[in-house]
Amino acid sequence: MKKNQKRLLGIVFASLIVFTAACSGVQPPNQSVSQQGQETNKETSSGNNQDTNTIELAYNPPKMEELEGKDDPLSESIKRGYSYVNESDTALDQYVGNKLSCTSCHAGAGVGEASSLVGVTAVSPEYNPRAGKVMSIEDRINGCMVRSMNGEKLPLDSQELRDMVSYLQYISTGIPIGADIPWRKPNTMKVEDIPETDLVQGEEIYKKSCIACHGADGEGIGANTGPAVWGEHSFNDGAGMARLSTATMFIQRNMPVGQEGSLTIEEAANVAAYILSQERPKWKGRENDWPKGGAPKDSPYYDELKSVKEGL
Repeated sequence: MKKNQKRLLGIVFASLIVFTAACSGVQPPNQSVSQQGQETNKETSSGNNQDTNTIELAYNPPKMEELEGKDDPLSESIKRGYSYVNESDTALDQYVGNKLSCTSCHAGAGVGEASSLVGVTAVSPEYNPRAGKVMSIEDRINGCMVRSMNGEKLPLDSQELRDMVSYLQYISTGIPIGADIPWRKPNTMKVEDIPETDLVQGEEIYKKSCIACHGADGEGIGANTGPAVWGEHSFNDGAGMARLSTATMFIQRNMPVGQEGSLTIEEAANVAAYILSQERPKWKGRENDWPKGGAPKDSPYYDELKSVKEGL
């Protein structure tokens, strides 16, 4: 009798372990990922707790054409959000302070290869060392509004901001929360890896490869066809693109259009240095950047921040 009771208890205990593992999302030790089947991005993001770093993400954002003929509230919000992202300088002219749009940096309204925004909502909120705090997707949008757009923040309760979030969530469909997105942050390099620059050579490259779209005086020919790269209609010096490391990698990877990757890192650094050496609007909130220290040395106002932090 005792033997049977022990056997019964053992079966119950084993069943409880399996049930608990299933409810908690823990994979039984003898079951491999391949045995579970190949999960799609959408399936993973909708509740599967599998380690997102083991999933190979497919770059396949939904197209705006898929919303044609749809007039439900969410579809309409996404459509408006697309317009605000792609035509920021005109669709949000009351907030934008220059002649740039989000597409000026994030090609194809964020779904192109240059600085893609696909998956951005899956990694928000996120800690931002420049701000010294965790930032929501709304914070990030407004950060671009006051820096890259040299304008004003969108009110948190505004339809415009909600619509932009709707659009960014739409193009991020199927990307698991917290995923390691391979196409994210491609325009970065370590400050110590920036090669020594030559402004004279940078100017020569600019006149040869950039002037047709961005103009002799950097004024550009259009927000999405050749945005202003310096002057009053360009981004201010608090924007990420105002850092030499960011501008170098962006140019090397994405410019000139149609000949992407044709410039060496040295050439890209030279033309980036030339562009950033020109006059542009000043970021008014610079004294509040990197409040916990660690400002990168290629920040346009690194010396100012260092002086403020050291009390000099």
